[in-house]
Amino acid sequence: MFELDIRSRKPIYEQLVDKLKELIINEVLKPDEQLPSVRTLAQQLTINPNTIQKAYRELETQGFIYSVQGRGSFVNANTYVKDTEKMAEVKSKLEKLILEALYLGISAEDLYSLISELEAGKGGGQNDDSNK
Repeated sequence: MFELDIRSRKPIYEQLVDKLKELIINEVLKPDEQLPSVRTLAQQLTINPNTIQKAYRELETQGFIYSVQGRGSFVNANTYVKDTEKMAEVKSKLEKLILEALYLGISAEDLYSLISELEAGKGGGQNDDSNK
């Protein structure tokens, strides 16, 4: 499925959360698709099942997955539900990064191109007409 960097300073559960979010956002994992069980994924990645459980719990808190008692965890079909607080946080971070990029000499045209490439490749733009 994917690999984790054991030597990274980033905690393993955070790496796992990021990888799974990427798979969900890129629609590699489809809505209502079952995720591997905690035990199975722990064996595949050779990490502690508690680490997998912590990552799944975090993904559930963020709304990317949901759990069904006795059946497992599944990709949430409602991952595009707007979380205004999260969106404000992301916009704030983006603003700082864009200002830094402009300061370092990256042109606005290059930034627009990058955004277009990312949007085309990642399935973004769920609500195209609201930001124009």
